[in-house]
Amino acid sequence: MITKQTNDHANIVFTCSGTSKHSTELTAEEHSVVRILSGELKVIQADETYVFNAGDTHLFPRNRLALLVKSDKDGEPYRAIVVKLTHNILRSYYENIPSEINPVFKTDQIVNLDRSPLLDSFFDSMLPYFDLEYKLPQELSELKIREAITILRTVNRNVDAILSDFSEPHKINLVEFMQKNFMFNMSLEKFSYLTGRSLTTFKRDFSKAFNTTPQKWLTQKRLELAKFQLIEKKRKPIDVYFEVGFENLSHFSYAFKKQFGVNPRELMSH
Repeated sequence: MITKQTNDHANIVFTCSGTSKHSTELTAEEHSVVRILSGELKVIQADETYVFNAGDTHLFPRNRLALLVKSDKDGEPYRAIVVKLTHNILRSYYENIPSEINPVFKTDQIVNLDRSPLLDSFFDSMLPYFDLEYKLPQELSELKIREAITILRTVNRNVDAILSDFSEPHKINLVEFMQKNFMFNMSLEKFSYLTGRSLTTFKRDFSKAFNTTPQKWLTQKRLELAKFQLIEKKRKPIDVYFEVGFENLSHFSYAFKKQFGVNPRELMSH
């Protein structure tokens, strides 16, 4: 249950970028609490960007789209501990403890947690576990997750609004969601889930709204955003392609030239 590698099936993760700059996308299906040990983490969402440094701790709500940029800082690589707060443990926890919901608290945003000795001691206690030559027992892993939940509620009572909400995404305005989040490189299955639709219904509603297929529309929107970044913001292709939804630079360059007749580097030189 504890690993030194990033592992989607682990509940407690120690992660280290190993490079000067590393980018990934996050659409986690579980809430997670993250402590930055060293380096810098930039979290880019459709409407807001957060920057976290060594010693910072934040709660990342589930099903939130974000681009994560992990960078070295002050000569140290990006290192962090991530604790996933699983549905089963949260349900069991809140069955016995009444939640306190703040009706004005926004549940769709990252929660930056204030510095606290409780948080410091919790994450300090985790570090020795990553040196174990055997897996941490399931029971101990669950105890640490429950401890994390209790500490989160102690340092910020508003987190109940996030952690005690077990509802699935409801059907939302597809056009607004896609216009806001098209740059995130997700599967159509994930887009459909987050808009509260089956894949079949998502494709049907998309065709009615945009009069084209999701794949064609996404590619066009991402390339248009890339062109804007290259021309107006004077950014380099290598700094743009991932942020606009492409997995690698070569595929981005090929699609860009097919769309606009020039490759990204030629466009910048004009």
